[in-house]
Amino acid sequence: MAGIKGATSPGVHQFSQSRRVSNMNAMKSLCILGLVLLSLAATQAQVAGGVSQLEGASRKEALELLDATLAQLATGNGPNYKAINVTSVTEQSVSGTLNTYEVELDNGSDRKQCTVKIWSRLWLKENGTNIKIKCSGDDGELDRTW
Repeated sequence: MAGIKGATSPGVHQFSQSRRVSNMNAMKSLCILGLVLLSLAATQAQVAGGVSQLEGASRKEALELLDATLAQLATGNGPNYKAINVTSVTEQSVSGTLNTYEVELDNGSDRKQCTVKIWSRLWLKENGTNIKIKCSGDDGELDRTW
């Protein structure tokens, strides 16, 4: 009996080692799956403060915002601009949404290449929208809030 107490059969040892290898493979698989899911989430979700190039439906919504904001600007004492050719639209989450457009603007008498920034904070009842327009060749920048 003394010999049986300390002895282990080869089958038990082999089963234990096989189980450890299986557990390690499972852990490796979980780690790889986690990394894949994390990278997919990073490419799908916009990081707070990160800048994203807009395409598809998001770009269309941003262009509608540009047209509506330029129309609102024209109703006040601002210039009457129309967007002719938009080459780039980006969006950034910064205490609201900051859309930046590289666009050709037409004011009826001439066309200019401009950068338009629209910062929207929809939860504010007053001063929730800010537009900045900086055109190449101009010294100043238009900056209006309503």
